[in-house]
Amino acid sequence: MNLLHRWICHSENWKNQLRDEMVPWVLEGLDLGPDVLELGPGPGFTTDLLRQRCRHLTAIEIDANYARPLEERLREANVKIVHADATAMPLPDQAFSGAVAFTMLHHVPSEQLQDRLFHEVHRVLRPGAVFAGTDSIRRVFLRLAHIGDTYVPIDYHTLRARLEIAGFTDVEIARGKKRFRFRARRA
Repeated sequence: MNLLHRWICHSENWKNQLRDEMVPWVLEGLDLGPDVLELGPGPGFTTDLLRQRCRHLTAIEIDANYARPLEERLREANVKIVHADATAMPLPDQAFSGAVAFTMLHHVPSEQLQDRLFHEVHRVLRPGAVFAGTDSIRRVFLRLAHIGDTYVPIDYHTLRARLEIAGFTDVEIARGKKRFRFRARRA
């Protein structure tokens, strides 16, 4: 991430948006079950919110600059931090009762790798488990905020088909003003 993007993702404003808007919107009416997988927790703001909602949370983070401090900070908590690539997770099949991704999918460097991530999430979820998340709708500001960063925005118009190809059913996409949310069930 570039310095502007890191600053935004570490800001109190971002933390408040996650707590007050995004996480409640994504999780509204959902039960993720006791064993939840979080993809790309970054600085861990969502991790702190999610760990209060489940018995055990596993967070997979590719960036060592985020994974190491999270592991140290949450060592005594009900959280396991896995420093790895979510497109090739070193996790067992059908290990999780739910999975979430909060504004991280656009950081996956290609549509092909995003699709591989969807397949991997499907693999590690138990039958009937929910994969839910949110990401930003493509905007000029976001392109500028990601100069020098990976930025491959998700087209929410095609996301349903992409998730279905990965094996998910009951796919729901809802559009907000600046972002969309998705929910899908592992068959």
